Amino acid sequence: MFNAKNNSATRSAIPDSGAVNIIGSGTSIEGDIVSGGDIRIDGSLKGTIQTRGKLVVGPTGTVEGEITCRDADISGTVVGKVTVNELLALKATSKVTGDIQTGKLAIEPGADFSGSCGMGGVVKEMKHDEQQPATTTEKTA
Repeated sequence: MFNAKNNSATRSAIPDSGAVNIIGSGTSIEGDIVSGGDIRIDGSLKGTIQTRGKLVVGPTGTVEGEITCRDADISGTVVGKVTVNELLALKATSKVTGDIQTGKLAIEPGADFSGSCGMGGVVKEMKHDEQQPATTTEKTA
């Protein structure tokens, strides 16, 4: 039905910022998601999410893995490292376990957060194919 040439041409013609991706309630995915657009999760995801857009984890949504995005609204459950370039909003029904690095943080009363949080400064925006270099710390006497 589709050959590889037509499929890749179609993907490149889709603007990054206009894409809206939805994982509906009752849907379970294992794997990594890379997107240029917004993502809404009302189902379950085990894996990493990288998007240049906004991530919304709905009240029934669960994410187990690393998240990197521009903005995020979390109402559901997240277990893993969360890196948000601009604004991270933890809604009253959210349950987040893991480390957070964000530009700005908004937490509603009732939100459950366990981990460490770094705020402000410049959060480096990762490209989809970029890997973070390993760092080591040496202590001298």
